[in-house]
Amino acid sequence: MHFPKCCDLLKEKKMTNSSQVNVGTVSAATSSAAPTRSTAALAPAEKLAKFSGVDFKRWQQMMFFYLTTLSLQRFINENIPIMSNETPSEEQFLVTEAWKHSDFLCKNYILSGLQDDLYNVYSNVKTSKELWDALEKKYKTEDAGMKKFIVAKFLDYKMIDSKTVVTQVQELQVIIHDFLAEGLVVNDAFQVAAIIEKLPTLWKDFKNYLKHKRKEMTVEDLMVRLRIEEDNKAAEKRSRGNSATSGVNIVEEDPTKSKKRKKASGPKNNPPKKKFNGSCFNCGKRGHKATECQGPKKDKKKDQANLAESKGEMDDLCAILSECNLVENPREWWIDSGASCHVCTNKELFSSYTPAPTDEKLFMANSAVAKVEGTGKILLKMTSGKVVTLNRVSYVPELRKNLVSIPVLTKNGFKCVFVSDKVVVSKNEMYVGKGYLTEGLFKLNVIAVD
Repeated sequence: MHFPKCCDLLKEKKMTNSSQVNVGTVSAATSSAAPTRSTAALAPAEKLAKFSGVDFKRWQQMMFFYLTTLSLQRFINENIPIMSNETPSEEQFLVTEAWKHSDFLCKNYILSGLQDDLYNVYSNVKTSKELWDALEKKYKTEDAGMKKFIVAKFLDYKMIDSKTVVTQVQELQVIIHDFLAEGLVVNDAFQVAAIIEKLPTLWKDFKNYLKHKRKEMTVEDLMVRLRIEEDNKAAEKRSRGNSATSGVNIVEEDPTKSKKRKKASGPKNNPPKKKFNGSCFNCGKRGHKATECQGPKKDKKKDQANLAESKGEMDDLCAILSECNLVENPREWWIDSGASCHVCTNKELFSSYTPAPTDEKLFMANSAVAKVEGTGKILLKMTSGKVVTLNRVSYVPELRKNLVSIPVLTKNGFKCVFVSDKVVVSKNEMYVGKGYLTEGLFKLNVIAVD
């Protein structure tokens, strides 16, 4: 009976000693590991960005990796250990203190990853698990609505021609990665189709080519094709620039060379000139032109056409063609670039009229002279609905055409554009009226006033 008791005491003593040794080993390991962790944590702590309340999921992953490098990641999921009553109190104390020390380190590593305002909010939390759960409850709930914003960002994304396509595809891939991070399912076929559809306008032909390909592509295959096509477009653009530059040089050199050739080969190839049989406008003799005349030049002031003398001064009148003497409709108006003033043959069209005080004359291109009876104002109503007021219109009943002077119009701010047998009259970018080529002259579209 006595030996079993001794054996029991020896067993209990051995168990106590072994437990003490184990606890001592744990505490020693804890104390020895603590400085190693603190020194190893210096480098990651400087690189870890502090959480400001935005993009919690990314910060949480980075913090979890940081805690894993310190072997503290298990404390974000553990509560303080509860030991059985059979465990000696000394062992319970040592194990509990070791856990609290490691949990204290883990909690403060997490707090050090928060900005100051968030640090103050969560600094009173007791354990790492409580702190981790509080952050998840707060910011994971807010991130739940991020799916809608990511989808909207993806749908609104548009590629532009001013940036490289490869760069924009990479930006689109980042958005698609956010899709996957939020748990949204996006397969390769959808990604390829979305990237093709969002190509810019200058890639229209290549986009249609990719759409009609029957063989399915991965995103990596599409990236390779886009990179090759972009390099080809850049090379083609450079070659166009070089050819345009060389073309300019050719254009600059050709006229000089052609002139030199003409000078060298001209006398040999040109046929002999025929002798001029008309009369010279300068001296009146036959056999040469005015440009070849050797006699003294006439005074240009005496022979100027299109002017009339009034009280010793030269007054601007009009130059007209000999065709104007043909019988015409007195209510039609013709636009003339050679007329120096407006001319009307119908006295009934004047809204105000003043007889000529002196004997004014109108000189025509065929050296004919017509008498100016008076001047006045005429309201010209165009078919467009606009009304043009013609001032200082000369009344010349001997003529058969009513003429609107282009020089007078342009002097007063009007613009006359001739294109495709049509003339368009405007002022200050506003449309006034138009006319059409009729029998060699441009007739304005006006409304006849009875």
